[in-house]
Amino acid sequence: MTFKRWLPTFLAFPIGGELAIETVGSLHDPLSAAAGGLLAGAVIGVGQWLALRSRGMSRRWPVHTAAAMSIGTAIAAVLTGAGTEVGDVMLTGLVAGGAVGAAQSALLGRGRRVAASWTAVSAASWSLGWLAAFAILVDIERGYYVFGAGGATFVTVVTGLLLRHILARAGTTSTGLTALA
Repeated sequence: MTFKRWLPTFLAFPIGGELAIETVGSLHDPLSAAAGGLLAGAVIGVGQWLALRSRGMSRRWPVHTAAAMSIGTAIAAVLTGAGTEVGDVMLTGLVAGGAVGAAQSALLGRGRRVAASWTAVSAASWSLGWLAAFAILVDIERGYYVFGAGGATFVTVVTGLLLRHILARAGTTSTGLTALA
């Protein structure tokens, strides 16, 4: 994958997060989590779709991503009390990333095994993306909806590499998912 195609995916995380926090304010309860998650998820979904569209990915990708991130972030806010400690943000990543992965997997059309792998990899990488952000962000207590550039780099690279491995093992290397690597 070329840098040009990868760039929108990477940039979507910090841009979507910044847009959400400037529009909705800090994440402080399930309602703000749902609203900010919807906005950040829409930007992330569009960024990912821009990278995947040449591989035939459906235009529904951003809608699925936005809805899932809204729901996942709201559930995470309930589970963590909208906390900003390391365990809270990692759980947020696990829940929101899992929701996004599950919703996106419905568009992949590659069977249950790939769908489960995409969901698990998304959940784990988003959780670790928050860990990277926690180590970098000075003001994490501000209540961000999604990690910034440090987490985005990690999530984009890890997700792409792991999915390339999973898909190669399954003998399905010519899917839109390999565009993430």
